[in-house]
Amino acid sequence: MGAYLLRRCLMTLPTLLIVAVIVFLLMRLVPGDPVSVMVGDMADPATIAAITRNLGLDQPLPVQFLHWLGNILTGDFGTSITTGEAVLPAMLHRLGVTAQIVLLSMTLAMLIAVPAGMLAAWRQNKGTDMVITGLLVLFISVPSFWVGLLLILLFGVELGWLPTVGYVAITDDPLRGLLYLILPCASLVLVEMGVVARMMRSGMIDVLRLDYITHARAKGLAEGPVLWRHAFPNAFAPTLTFIGLLLGSLLGGAVVIETVFTLPGLGRFLVDAIEARDYPVIQGCLLLVAMIRILVNLAVDLAYPLLDPRVQL
Repeated sequence: MGAYLLRRCLMTLPTLLIVAVIVFLLMRLVPGDPVSVMVGDMADPATIAAITRNLGLDQPLPVQFLHWLGNILTGDFGTSITTGEAVLPAMLHRLGVTAQIVLLSMTLAMLIAVPAGMLAAWRQNKGTDMVITGLLVLFISVPSFWVGLLLILLFGVELGWLPTVGYVAITDDPLRGLLYLILPCASLVLVEMGVVARMMRSGMIDVLRLDYITHARAKGLAEGPVLWRHAFPNAFAPTLTFIGLLLGSLLGGAVVIETVFTLPGLGRFLVDAIEARDYPVIQGCLLLVAMIRILVNLAVDLAYPLLDPRVQL
């Protein structure tokens, strides 16, 4: 286990380096620059040149990249061009909001989707399966921001049951904080649980056809133990692999959802930085998201032996 973990950690270094290069180059290829956003169109060339020099944007691209990468290795993600605050503390503060939305959404999606997928597989080609499959297709077909707007219209505007915009920290007021998270999380859960449930249904159907399941039923075991004790561990393995992809999808969806519900999370922080061409913030946010996805995929790989002791890493 230790050797495997060390090997996987070393493999992440080239991946992060490639991500850093791509993010750095793409930002320089996008039309516009932060100096123009800061000073506007009426600034004189001398002012533009002075600000460009102060930001280090007049240096060759390889020099800028090496300087940025060297600072990253020391934990310095730079300073925001628009706000003047340190990028790393600002990202970590906003990451807490995004983490609440993503983790709560992922947990609810798994709690709903896994039993739904198992039930649909157990009742394959029957009325229950058709109803569940139809709802899953419906959920997959709609984008999260559209679901969010509908939920705002129904539960916020028409019924007035839930707040539609803003944010209250759970640490300050747990009840109000949860109320502000219900609609954003529901927008993500309704979309993502459709994919998870379909994956679980497919895996469960394949496992239920295996000989050892037939043998377990022939021994007189009830359907509950057959499904959860014998079929679930093997059927859940492909879904577990999908969790890493699901996290990336949720992080991407959180960018839109945080904008719709005006939440002060990492996604909205990134959107504001893109509009202002704030290079340090954009590069730091994208690199942080890449690191999170890599760590999640590593955790998923390490979880396989817990589901099936026969798997050796």
